[in-house]
Amino acid sequence: MTARTISSLLLLLAAVAPAASTDTIYRNTTLTGNQTLVSAGGVYALGFFTPDGAAAGRTYLGIWYASIPGPTTVVWVANRQDPVLTSPASLRLTAGGRLAVLDGNNVTVWSSAAPTAGNNNITARAAAQLMDTGNLVLRADDSSSSDSENSVAWQSFDYPTDTLLPGMKLGVDTRHGITRNITSWRDPTDPSPGDVTFKLVIGGLPQFFLMRGTKRVYTSGPWNGDILTGVPYLKAQAFTFRVVYSADETYYSYFIRDPSLLSRLVVVDGGAAAAQLKRFTLNNGAWSSFWYYPTDQCDYYAKCGAFGYCDPDRNPVCSCLPGFVPRSPEKWGQRDWSGECVRSTSLSCSGAGGDDGFWVVNRMKLPQATDATVYAGMTLDQCRLACLGNCSCGAYAAANNSGGVGVGCVLWTVDLLDMRQYPIAVQDVYIRLAQSDIDALKAAADNHQSSDKGKLITIVVATVGGALFLLAAAICCCFWMKKGRGKGESDDVASLPPSTTTGTRDFVLPYRPRSLPSLSPGRGQQQDEASGGMRYAEKDVDLPLFDLEVILVATDNFAEHKKIGAGGFGPVYMGVLEDGQQVAVKRLSQGSTQGAREFMNEVKLIAKLQHRNLVRLLGCCIDDNERMLVYEYMHNQSLDTFIFDEAKRSLLNWQKRFEIILGIARGLQYLHEDSRFRIIHRDLKASNVLLDRNMIPKISDFGIARMFGGDQTTEYTRKVIGTYGYMSPEYAMDGLISIKSDVFSFGVLVLEIITGKRNRGSYEPELDVNLLGYAWMLWREGRSLELLDEALGGNFHHSRVLRCIQVALLCIEAQPRNRTLMSSVVTMLASENTVLPEPNEPGVNPGMSTSSDTESSRTRSATANFVTVTRLEAR
Repeated sequence: MTARTISSLLLLLAAVAPAASTDTIYRNTTLTGNQTLVSAGGVYALGFFTPDGAAAGRTYLGIWYASIPGPTTVVWVANRQDPVLTSPASLRLTAGGRLAVLDGNNVTVWSSAAPTAGNNNITARAAAQLMDTGNLVLRADDSSSSDSENSVAWQSFDYPTDTLLPGMKLGVDTRHGITRNITSWRDPTDPSPGDVTFKLVIGGLPQFFLMRGTKRVYTSGPWNGDILTGVPYLKAQAFTFRVVYSADETYYSYFIRDPSLLSRLVVVDGGAAAAQLKRFTLNNGAWSSFWYYPTDQCDYYAKCGAFGYCDPDRNPVCSCLPGFVPRSPEKWGQRDWSGECVRSTSLSCSGAGGDDGFWVVNRMKLPQATDATVYAGMTLDQCRLACLGNCSCGAYAAANNSGGVGVGCVLWTVDLLDMRQYPIAVQDVYIRLAQSDIDALKAAADNHQSSDKGKLITIVVATVGGALFLLAAAICCCFWMKKGRGKGESDDVASLPPSTTTGTRDFVLPYRPRSLPSLSPGRGQQQDEASGGMRYAEKDVDLPLFDLEVILVATDNFAEHKKIGAGGFGPVYMGVLEDGQQVAVKRLSQGSTQGAREFMNEVKLIAKLQHRNLVRLLGCCIDDNERMLVYEYMHNQSLDTFIFDEAKRSLLNWQKRFEIILGIARGLQYLHEDSRFRIIHRDLKASNVLLDRNMIPKISDFGIARMFGGDQTTEYTRKVIGTYGYMSPEYAMDGLISIKSDVFSFGVLVLEIITGKRNRGSYEPELDVNLLGYAWMLWREGRSLELLDEALGGNFHHSRVLRCIQVALLCIEAQPRNRTLMSSVVTMLASENTVLPEPNEPGVNPGMSTSSDTESSRTRSATANFVTVTRLEAR
């Protein structure tokens, strides 16, 4: 929903007494014209408004944020279906205990529902008060100032429109016959109910659905007594939530831990396919989207059909459950998952299950459970027997998993729909299969374990057997370095080991579905002098090649509203592919400081990297002068948008910051020590760490990375490219590249995550030290906790914070040889029992200014934002 501006209404004031209180209306008062009620804390206002762009004379009674300057955001509309067409509009509290909106002819256009049972004894002292929660509360007697259930005759929170505020309930109150849904506006100029609704569906286990008309778009997953299984990370956010499931009512509500933070949950109708549930937070006076659903193609309801499940980290994303196969393999091969999966082997269904058994999956969103059967009093053993005794039963699970202990029973005697896989355990689901299929699955698992053991033995033998070879290779390498490297290093951005068969440095792209166009020099690139031009072999990289037309459709022809960022490479756009998958498209711009070599460097490196903490490259597009990289879409953008934002920093509690630090460390460890080649990122910084929708960090932007082969550990370069504030001293000053360069950058990044402040700048005016020097000073004085971001308050793990600061200081030591390896960093962070060495003084991290004597021998160029710098040494 876009902000809706309250237009000034040129209405005549009614000839009645004005409202007697700033936040309350009584039976003898009237609210009219441009008069408003304002809650006691000045958070919300109630009054009449006309949406921007609406037809003249259409007036509505609504509630909006009074505390936000500029355009007003409406959160509730009383007469959304019946605008006042005759001025002036007025609000009155009738003798019958109802709020009424009247037009200029004194005709009632809208009135509130009758007071709830037990609270309908309206007195002359009845009053309606606007609370700081955004709730308009009508009481039979104004003697009570609370909005507790016993004193409330009617309240706006029982009749939400398109917005769910903190404390509101979304669900069904069977005792009072109230159903609370949120439904989108018809369009930004018309608040009447639109086509998109977020609602609770009763039956089986409670579950919330995002609907477009009668079509299900997205579901939260069933409530299992502990979490909504389609939102397993909900507890990790800066909000608390409550789901109540009882005979009287079933509902969801949420609350904000920080009372100063304004947030709202809105259902949005963005057109043909863009029905979304969005949570907004207020940052620096502007609304920003904190998260939204659906976020990826696996969030769409029943994406993979009956007995299928979706995994966004697989390609293709749809698979059949264990023991099932596609009904139409041909359609599945064409990524048409409209069909279903069917059993590999039919169930026996003889006696109490006969030869049937169960296969357990535990990282799955529970199947849709509104049509399931629930037995609250059963044990899991009883549940298993009940399922085996019913030939229609295809799966069972615990109905209540609160506290991690499963109790109760839920049986699925219908198709298993809307399952997706997560990287974390959610809840055990027992899939009923023929025993022969279970035996086959067990055998496959055993073979996999045996294969892993065999691989380990092979690795050990190969390591021992290859030690002598490596020793001989090292001697030859030393001889080669002394003989051939005295005249300087190559300027190639990609330092790639030469092929042992061709002696070339060919890059690879696939031949599918069409021939790969040649990359003749274009904008932002130069001809490779050594090879006479860029050459790309098809045998090394298996990467999809997207047609330009597909990219244009996905990004609305690179529409400005699709632009989500920019860097040295060029602009980045959010796109949606034909199958619903969201992607990020990096487009090489005409004025880019990076060229074809950087482009192919990124393709070469990241196409072969597979790690949870590295961004995933889905493909590329090369069409004439157009060069684009297509990545998985990161819903929370980059880390710097959180840690350096005054409002959003508070959304990252200490536990989440620690998880981000550890995730980045594991990604770097993979690059340095666990991948096929040793890879030096060279530009690790907060803006190059992306956060997915679950706030899992992923290292990105490998355009200037270096690849080392064999036992190579260091290299000199004449072309220093990176970001001031993160570059290690030996790299910035002398062009020395090593894994310790990345370790230094990681240490800087850790301190920025802990403090919420950038390294560049002065943190002790009298001493003129940057963040690294300030951290070292506080460490020596035993005051390291003073570094901690004030936004965290007192909610943090003291010893873990100190451990992270000490690890960061170990990473930024002046001498590269003294900096720890990333494998050691991961161990020190993950284990509280590891003894940490004392750090030494950190290296001098260069700022934007340098001495004049170095300028004479170097040429420096920087991007417009003065962040990325390139240094070219004289030949």
